[in-house]
Parts: sequence; structure tokens; C-alpha cells
Amino acid sequence: MSTISSTSSSSRSSDGLPFQRAMSEFEVDQRRNISHSSPQKTRRRTGPVDYNTENAYRANVARLNASKSRPFTVAGRIPFDPATLVLFFRSKSGITHSLDFPIDVDYDLPPSLEVLIEACRPQSVSGLEEFSTHESVFYPHNLPVTTSLELANHPILDAIRNTLFPTLPPGRYLTAIRDKLEIWVKGRGMKPPPRSNDGRVATVSVTLPVRYRGGTLVVRNKAGIEEKFSGRGGRSADMEWVAYTADCEHEIEPISKGCRMSISYALFIRDFGPSGSMPDPLITPSDHFLNLVSPILAISRGRRIGFYLTGEYGVNPGEVLAESLVPNLKGGDALLYHALKVFKLTPELRWTSGGYMWPVDQVIDLRNGDDPALRSPFSVLNGKGSVGSAGSVGSLGSPPRRAALATVSESGDSPQVDLRTLVVKGGGVPVCDTDIYVLPDQGSTGPITREKVPYANQCDLKVMVVSVLLVAFVP
Repeated sequence: MSTISSTSSSSRSSDGLPFQRAMSEFEVDQRRNISHSSPQKTRRRTGPVDYNTENAYRANVARLNASKSRPFTVAGRIPFDPATLVLFFRSKSGITHSLDFPIDVDYDLPPSLEVLIEACRPQSVSGLEEFSTHESVFYPHNLPVTTSLELANHPILDAIRNTLFPTLPPGRYLTAIRDKLEIWVKGRGMKPPPRSNDGRVATVSVTLPVRYRGGTLVVRNKAGIEEKFSGRGGRSADMEWVAYTADCEHEIEPISKGCRMSISYALFIRDFGPSGSMPDPLITPSDHFLNLVSPILAISRGRRIGFYLTGEYGVNPGEVLAESLVPNLKGGDALLYHALKVFKLTPELRWTSGGYMWPVDQVIDLRNGDDPALRSPFSVLNGKGSVGSAGSVGSLGSPPRRAALATVSESGDSPQVDLRTLVVKGGGVPVCDTDIYVLPDQGSTGPITREKVPYANQCDLKVMVVSVLLVAFVP
């Protein structure tokens, strides 16, 4: 591997301010030569084919793929000792009670559980006869109830997000609000209740450690596909939870023995951080940090200034916009971005390399489009040096346009392509031709962001090192 490092040169603005235009040379990592291997021969199937078995096989695979592509439920266990679980509630008389677990009502019915059931109300306003055989009861919302189990102490929301909401963009989060404490005694179940219209995106139901039989939870999506969860009650050392999306209906089959108790949580999507239509930042820079930024902005009035970012984000600048890093800003980069927001500025992120800068709405396109030997795109190196497809974007989503690579003829007929020419053709603009004053880089105090975009030059696969500028206009 060979590396060409850039040197920095600084200049002064017309009024003598020590602004730096940009790093003056490109930094290139030469990874390895491109080798072309001959395609492997496909093995031919021999012997008779059972078409009925083949069709059934294909149908099963199709059903599996359909279920895999659109999951509507996810379940798991909470590694929590039931003996340490305590439920606290206040009855109608104003007396606070506690209920210890695990519970087996057929062996011993705790007096506090009787008080809890007595304070509950039916799920619907149906008649008592229908309620006694079909409906559950829930603890009233106007009476306080809590448990020693903290949902936030377990990565349940992360598991739900990864399974049911894999495309949720950065900067949007799942939050849980306790919904109901529900109880089903022997002979009772629950018909599908009306869907909630409170804006929730999913519901999580945690089964408390009380022994029961029957009481299977049935979740059904809009297509009529069912998932069933029997639960373990007090028979397991772990508590079980089930999450299902808001467009599903659910019901509880009748309890044949014991008592089932569960606590449900409503899940909502919230916008935090600098992104979103109504940003609600989770962090606020300290007064000391704001005092450090204030004099720089005071001297820079009427100018567009740029700060180098220092974090490593592991993205390919040829596939994502620099602005897509905003929800993922970390460390001092996040503090600086939020500080500029506090001063009512509109910061934006831009790619920069070798004294060139790309517009905020463009990725870095290093394709040699004018070369007559241009071939089809091939797999490229991602930001961490491993091989991935040209369509891979990592965890930041898809940009407006892609910058796939193309090979150049191996015969040597095509001349070596100049990187600066590719940069200009790909939308790069010299920083000296813009009105942006780049503040001195972090060379003397620490590293700056070094993302990598691969490109092909004849048979060589190289990687250009790219930095990120945080640009803002100071009125």
C-alpha cells in the first residue's frame, strides 16, 4: 500500500484574518490491482425431477421470503429474575400495595392481588354476562401503578427497531409509554379490541410471572396471517415479551387454569437531534462552549465559514451525501453543529478533498465517463476496506444519485487518468473559487475526518481520502 499525503497551506483574507482555503493536494490510497477471474462453470443437474416436490419446495420458499420481507411481530425474553419483580399500586381507598412474584393462584392467592383485581375495570362497556366469559380487566389509568422492571434497562426497543422498523432513518427513535396492566382470570379471554388511534406504531406486551394455562396471544395482520404466542407465565426463569405493529389486531384465547397478567407499552416514533421537520435536540452545548464559538462568529460576520469535522463515520462519499451524516454526528462535531443552531445559523455539510469542494446536493463521482474503454460498474471497496457491491450504502440510506466505478482497458491503450480531471468532471469546485473561508484545520491539535471513495485508474483500484466541512453563513 502506498500513500500520498497532502500538505496544508494557509492564506490570509483581504482583511488579514488567518483563514485557510483548504488542503492543497489530494491524498490517495492505492489498495490493490484488479484481477479478472474466469467465471465458474455451472453444474448441471442430473437424474429425474420430482415436479410436485419441486413446486412444493418453491412455494414454501416463497412463503418464507414473503414473511421475512414483511415481519409484523417479534418476541423475546427479558433476563430478569421473577423473584426480584415487585408491582406497586394504589387502590381506590388511597392505600399503596405491593405484589411480589412469581405467583401461582391455584396454590396461594395473595391478598394484594385480590385488591388489584377488585380495582380493575372491564375492557369494554359490554354487558356483565358477556364480560364474565370473554373480556379481560385492566387497572384504571387514573390510579398509579409501577413495577421494579425498567423497560429502558433492556435493549428491547433496539430489537424491535431492527426487526419491525429496519428502514427507520437516523435521527428518529422509538419511545415507549406504559399503556395498560391487564388481567385475565380462569374462563376469561379477550376478543380483538378496536385499534388504537393515538398515533402509536407498535405495541409491546410483557407477560408477568403468574402461572396459567391457555391464554394464547393471537396476532393477526391485515392479510389475515396469524402468529400465536403461548407464553410461559411463572414457569420460566425469564419474562417474555411480544411486539406487534399497530395495523394488527390481537386477541387472547380463554384461560383454562390460573391467571394471566401482562403490562403493555405503546411505541411511538419521535424526532430528536438536528434532523426532522421539528427538531428537538437531545443535547445542548454548555455556556463555556458557546462562549468559545461566539467571538469567532462575531469576527466572521458577513462571511461563509467552514470547520473541518473530526469524527470517523465509515461511509463512502461516492454513495451518500455529506448531509446524511447530520443525524450521526458525534463528539465535538455534534456539539459544534448544535452550537451553530443555537446561534440561529443554518449549517450544512460538504465533501472536500485536495482543495476542491462538492456542492451540498452532490456525491463524489469519480467515473471516467469520457473514456472509450468504459465498462460496466463493478464491486467497489467500502469505507472500511472490505469488498461490497456498488449499490451498498451502509446505514445512511440512498443518495439522489450514485457514483459507481468503471474499469479502464487493461491493454494499455488508454492513458493514465488524472485524478484532478475526474474530480472536476465529477462536480468538484476549487475552494478558492467559492466564498467559503476554511478555518485552520486540526493538523496541529488532532485528526480530521478521513472518509474514502474508491475509483479505478486502468487496472489499479485506488482510494481518495475525503474530509467533511461544516459550512455556515454568518449574517
